[in-house]
Amino acid sequence: MTLLELVIYGLATYRLTRLLTRDVITEPIREWVWKRKPPESSKIGYLFTCDWCMSIWTASVLFASSMITPVTDVVATVLALSAAAGLLTAYEDK
Repeated sequence: MTLLELVIYGLATYRLTRLLTRDVITEPIREWVWKRKPPESSKIGYLFTCDWCMSIWTASVLFASSMITPVTDVVATVLALSAAAGLLTAYEDK
């Protein structure tokens, strides 16, 4: 893996993790999981509250997927660009 690929996949992991654990658009998914597996009593439910925990799984899925199909590189690049835009916007808003 090149340094550029590492940066792209790192940013993609960050963005996908945030999408699953915090973003409003995926709130219905989190609510569905938490209804069946509450975070207080289930590790699966807790996974959707913890960026650190979820990032391991999102990185694993992205990496494994990259071994199977080159489409993952496109998806990872889009996620990385979204992450960069979000981080730059947050920096600019300070």
